[in-house]
Amino acid sequence: MQNDQVFPELAVLRKTFEQGITRDFSWRRSQLLALEAFLVEREEDIADAVHDDFRKSPAETFLTETGYLRGEIRFALKHLKSWMKPHRVSIPLIYQPGKGSYSREPYGVVLIIGAWNYPLNLSLAPLISAIAAGNCAVVKPSELAPHTSKLIAEGLGRYVDRRAICVIEGGVEKTKALLEERFDYLFFTGSQSTGREVMHAAARHLTPLTLELGGKCPCIVDEDTDLRVAARRIVWAKFLNAGQTCIAPDYLLVHEKVEGELFGQMREAISDFYGSDPRMSPDYPRIVNRHHFHRLEKLLAASSSWSGGITDEDDYYVAPTILQGVTPGDEVMLLEIFGPLLPVIAYSDIDAALVTIRSVSQPLALYLFSSDPKLQDKVVRHSCSGGVCINDLLFQASVSRLPFGGIGSSGFGSYHGKAGFDTFSFQRSVLKRSIFPDPDLRYPPYGRRKLRFLKRIVTLFH
Repeated sequence: MQNDQVFPELAVLRKTFEQGITRDFSWRRSQLLALEAFLVEREEDIADAVHDDFRKSPAETFLTETGYLRGEIRFALKHLKSWMKPHRVSIPLIYQPGKGSYSREPYGVVLIIGAWNYPLNLSLAPLISAIAAGNCAVVKPSELAPHTSKLIAEGLGRYVDRRAICVIEGGVEKTKALLEERFDYLFFTGSQSTGREVMHAAARHLTPLTLELGGKCPCIVDEDTDLRVAARRIVWAKFLNAGQTCIAPDYLLVHEKVEGELFGQMREAISDFYGSDPRMSPDYPRIVNRHHFHRLEKLLAASSSWSGGITDEDDYYVAPTILQGVTPGDEVMLLEIFGPLLPVIAYSDIDAALVTIRSVSQPLALYLFSSDPKLQDKVVRHSCSGGVCINDLLFQASVSRLPFGGIGSSGFGSYHGKAGFDTFSFQRSVLKRSIFPDPDLRYPPYGRRKLRFLKRIVTLFH
């Protein structure tokens, strides 16, 4: 359905794309620079909005939102000309004289549906890729982070070309209405259940799409590693944004020989980072809303042993919590936690640990702490995940040269850097031939003699 009365902005965007405005390198560059200016000039406003939504500190907002996005923009600006260049290919002799090439073409008008947990990053990182690829874009920020959504809607339009880029706010019904429209590409970040609905909507129009979902990301801790370093990195990655990170370690698989020591090191790291009472720390965020707070409380109530476990509904506070004595069949292991609860499962044999990982749906990320190169190779070979990070966490998603995306139930398609440019564009092939007359061999009638020649020529010169 093309209902421009419901969304009159779409008619403007379609006209802009049809006029070819967004295809020029100069336009793409100018819009990336405008987006960077928005991030730089409105940095304090952005930090305030994210704090109002999550109680997140300015430092964490810079690391995970504005700072990361500025890096993505600079990377795209540096490489955009080379990404846009046509790729020449050699032509087989039987098609000579001729020239062949292919280039990346923008899809057209794309819809980007952002997620609430990193409300700026997960709305604007895909937009960077969409602009670089030459598209017009509709950005739908998450209504669950209302302060950030409002800032994106009101602030972004003062910087970017509103003929080509618009922000549409609203709740579930507004998103459903947008999905009734025919877009040229869809990009969704969010839950698996909503991802299914988006995919169903895309199927009605045969619209290509990328789904960035989630899953239960495992972290293996081998006995052959520096436990203090591992503990501090795990605690930082897990409790960043109060655990509301799609690539946060969802559960630990720890060698039984070092489980006790690692537990002690993690408790020490929590105290070092957030103090004796994390509720008072300016660096510890809150759960996004009451629904997710109660969901996490239920998981806590179903768990028998923990360190932490303190909650406060009035403040949407859930303390950094380590769950011990967990088994793969426990309730906390059935779905993605998406909060500051970290189950720990002890293992004695790496093969058993890998069986546990394979019994859970394919995760967005897998982590391993080990100094053993053979074990590192084995874990990578005998597992399946969207990405892997060895001896650290999260940073595989921060390297612009590495594609970021899921597999199976954690999503499909990738972005960041060149991968994002490729996601928001398609390969268009062009073959140019001369108008010289063809030999009769090409045309019917064929007969046996012609067929013998055709077989020989195609076999030798294709």
